[in-house]
Amino acid sequence: MTINTLISFLGKGQADPQTGYRTATYRFDAGFSRRVAFFGMALTEYLKPDRLILVGTAGSMWDVFFEREGEGADDEAMLQLMAAVEAGQVDDALLDLPRRELAQQLGMPVNCLLIPYARDPGEQAEVLQRLAGVVQRDESLFLDVTHGFRHLPMLALVAARYLARVVGVKVEEVYYGALEMTPPDGETPVLRLAGLLAMLDWVDALATYDKDGDYGVFAPLLAADGMEKGRADLLRRAAYFERTGNPVRARETLGSVFPSVDAHRGPLGGLFSATLRQRISWFRRGKRDDWELSLADAYHDRGDYLRAATFMYEAFVTRACNERSDDPTDFERRKQNYASARAQQPEVAKLEYLRNSLAHGVRPRAEQEARTLDDEGRLRTALKALRNKLFQP
Repeated sequence: MTINTLISFLGKGQADPQTGYRTATYRFDAGFSRRVAFFGMALTEYLKPDRLILVGTAGSMWDVFFEREGEGADDEAMLQLMAAVEAGQVDDALLDLPRRELAQQLGMPVNCLLIPYARDPGEQAEVLQRLAGVVQRDESLFLDVTHGFRHLPMLALVAARYLARVVGVKVEEVYYGALEMTPPDGETPVLRLAGLLAMLDWVDALATYDKDGDYGVFAPLLAADGMEKGRADLLRRAAYFERTGNPVRARETLGSVFPSVDAHRGPLGGLFSATLRQRISWFRRGKRDDWELSLADAYHDRGDYLRAATFMYEAFVTRACNERSDDPTDFERRKQNYASARAQQPEVAKLEYLRNSLAHGVRPRAEQEARTLDDEGRLRTALKALRNKLFQP
């Protein structure tokens, strides 16, 4: 059973000495609005989560919040809490009684999580660690960043990504009650900011592609952005063909899906479509040896030396077939043409040797090749030199 959890941040209110925050009427949708001082309480009523986590610092307005939202608060306990808030020394013990009272009132578990002020990288990392300690894998999270300190919404977005990747939660939505957008004598809009997380997914996908060349990561993002799923999945299929050494099938598939990518104008994909088109445009270049050499260069730049050497070797053989007007898809003709071309350009034997050593993980017997494979810089330089010698204009 999936647990739905609302995480709501508390800050220090200044607008109203009694409520801490200015009371506003928050409009969630056509059928739901609430007039409250603390946005998180209206959001709790709207979402009906399984539990509520209140997050604040040792100086957040815990006293004002619990005095307003709790029932039957113990006067002595509240006075102690007020003094601790003023001194910036709130601790878990002072929050335990009002937390239990609020949980009983709401009919759901309530947790209070004290976090540092996130003033430096150490404290910012500690905030993420403490949040990770109160959630669990497969939990569905809703974040409310309305009332926290001004810098906490930025950290909350990072936290959302961190918790999703490290803990395995699903961040369903990020809410913000936009008080500053309230029209005169009107209702305060409620913003849903999960689109920012989707933007980060696109940025992550670009980083993934730049690292390993797998443009299949864009398929689910394009589908979520409005592209027909079957069309989007062609990117995943094309990436599969490329990464299994079949540039012909990869090119055919990319040629089929490229018009859809080119025409896509989804709200998020539109931000990245030009970059995506540039990254998959290798299939438009010349003949098969041009495609293979383009892929070799791309994988060399990414540090994927096995694929770089493999595609460079295949580009050499394909070019040898093309120069003799032979079918580059005929395995026997490829062997024969390679043997002939190797006699004219013996440097290709070094490329073949490096490719085989990388593929099989066998240390070369020749000392020079062994030293080349022992150092990334030497390997990059050697492959680049072979590329320049074997594929002169």
